[in-house]
This record gives sequence, C-alpha cells and structure tokens, in this order.
Amino acid sequence: MNRILTSFILTSLAGLSTLIGFFIIYFKGNKNKIITFSLSFASGVMLTISVIDLIPSSLANLSNCNFFLRILLIVFFLVLGIYLSYYISLKVAKKNNNSLKKVGIISMLAIILHNIPEGIITFMVSGVNLNLGIKLCVAIGLHNIPEGISIAIPIYYATKKKFKTFLMILISGMSEILGAIICYLFLSKIINDILIGLSFALIAGIMINISLSELLPESIKYQEKKLLYLGFIIGTLVMIISHIIL
Repeated sequence: MNRILTSFILTSLAGLSTLIGFFIIYFKGNKNKIITFSLSFASGVMLTISVIDLIPSSLANLSNCNFFLRILLIVFFLVLGIYLSYYISLKVAKKNNNSLKKVGIISMLAIILHNIPEGIITFMVSGVNLNLGIKLCVAIGLHNIPEGISIAIPIYYATKKKFKTFLMILISGMSEILGAIICYLFLSKIINDILIGLSFALIAGIMINISLSELLPESIKYQEKKLLYLGFIIGTLVMIISHIIL
C-alpha cells in the first residue's frame, strides 16, 4: 500500500478513536456520580499527559538548545498556554451561562489543539518508519478514548443532545486528520523539533489549566468526594500504565 495513504489511515484511526469515549453517555446511573467521576477522571488524564508526556517530549525536542534556554522556553510556553486557556474560558463563559457546557467546549478546544500536532507527528513518523507509526497510532488511540469522555459527559449532560455530543467529539477526533493534511500539504519540509517542542509546552499549559481550573472545580460542585478522588486516581493510573506499556 502507498506509504502516504498508510500514514493517513493510521493517523485517522488514532484520531477517530476519540469517538469511543462517546459511548460513556449510555451508562446508566446517578447523574451526579457519573459527572463527578468522569470529570475528575478526565482531569487526571489531562494532568498526567501534560506531566509525563508533553513536557518531557518538549524537553527532548528542544535538545539542540542549551539547558537553560530549554527550561526558559518551556516555562514561557507553559505560562502562555495557561493564559491562552484562561482567556478562552472567559470568552466562552460570556456566551455560556451553563458551566458544564463551558467545560465541555473548552475541553474540546484544548483537545483539538492537542490533536493537530499529534496528527502531524503520527503522519511524519508513519511515513518514515511504519512499525513505529503503528505503535504510535495505538498509543495515541488509547489515550484519545478518555479525551473523548472529557467532552462527552459535560456536553451531553448540559444539552441532553446525543447527536451534538457525537458531532463535537467527531470534530475533535478529525483534528488529528487535519494535522496530517497540514503536514502533507505545507509542513513536511519546514517542520522541525523546535517547533514541535514549543507546541508541546503550549498544549501542556492549556491542559494543566483546564484540569485544575475547569474539570476539577466543576466535579467538586457535585459533592461526591469519594468518586472525585477515585476518578482522578484512575485517570492518572490509566495514563501512566499506557505510557509505560506503549
């Protein structure tokens, strides 16, 4: 099979695995408990991705810079990501009085920003090393599932619209394919480790802010402390285990 087509297929599979998270809305049970567990789970996922994946990857990709400059750039782009997330949150809040829906929209925007560089990387790696591309596709696909959950729960319980929920998760998943298309058309010759490293730090800042200032505070509102702790711990462990295995 054509290597470019194979790269697109692998990137598409990784991105669209986000849709698996949609099926969480069919779980029956106490609404408050489901929301608390799912949001705290998503918070654990986003925070862990940032700490054990994005920030170390940013450091690795900036290896050509001296150590002090690397730290300075990562801190700057982390703070920039936090501020950007905060700014987006304020803008979304002005248009949305529903705090749960706001959390879902902000999570979707963050995941889109996260998925685009993931799509670029998956496409590039698959084009150079198919075996490594397959492994990367599986790894990204697995951690995209809880990202889908982080969109599904707040959007569905805020709107009660399954199609709208599905569509928003689909858009976030398709952004990974968009990354592959951007790479194929424009970036394949100019993308470099420094740009990728800076984007990882920026996205880490966005995800850290969403985890600590959006997902966790929203889950606390439902006063289900045991499920809040359990969801956060399980979300963290799932990402640590998948990171070790894959």
